[in-house]
Amino acid sequence: MKYKKIGNVLILDNNYQGNDFEELSQRHNVKTIMKIDHIQGTKREPVYQILYGSETETINKENGCLFKLDLSKVMWSKGNNNERLRIAKLVEDGETVIDMFAGIGYFTIPIGVHSNASEVIAIEINPNSYHFLCENIELNKLDNITPILGDCKVETPKFKADRIIMGYVKTTHHYLKVAIDSLNEGGILHYHETVPEKLMETRPIERIISQANSRDVELLKINKIKKYAPGVEHVVVDARIY
Repeated sequence: MKYKKIGNVLILDNNYQGNDFEELSQRHNVKTIMKIDHIQGTKREPVYQILYGSETETINKENGCLFKLDLSKVMWSKGNNNERLRIAKLVEDGETVIDMFAGIGYFTIPIGVHSNASEVIAIEINPNSYHFLCENIELNKLDNITPILGDCKVETPKFKADRIIMGYVKTTHHYLKVAIDSLNEGGILHYHETVPEKLMETRPIERIISQANSRDVELLKINKIKKYAPGVEHVVVDARIY
């Protein structure tokens, strides 16, 4: 059986066929059991089914950070936990960071907890995710984070940063120009993309270069996050923009 435990909520794989949910809840010490069919739209909202219990709000602990969320309203990507900590450890003292598509603070909160960033500007379009982003800033007692409710294409150009995180997939490349334009000289971009394996080494960096105009681009790393679909990888490209 494939499942993931998020706080005290158990998310079952869509192929799970059993129905002894009370026994499952006791075995895994959870209050609610759900299936999430898929995540839809630019606001990344779950389409779900509750199988046992009723409470979908929980607090999940990861990498020394606390994340409050309601799994009936916002997504949680458990497979990215190593990447979230990796980025937090890359942030240098005094940096200004923009976290585009911030969600409930998947990258923002670890950066706030584990780095000495000067400021993290966290932009999120979904009001539900933004609500929990603000809650998580308070829950983790962070005072260097500026949460913004709005569209990244509109809000990102209002700021300049030393590092920008683009932790979204599928249509992320449509936001590359505003991200690159907001990077300081020598700033670092963390660009996420879902890409066919055979194009993994070429397409993401070519997309970055095509939107950099006359600015020089240095490829630092291509990091595999997870398999997104058969023959398709979720990767993040670290690139320095001069």
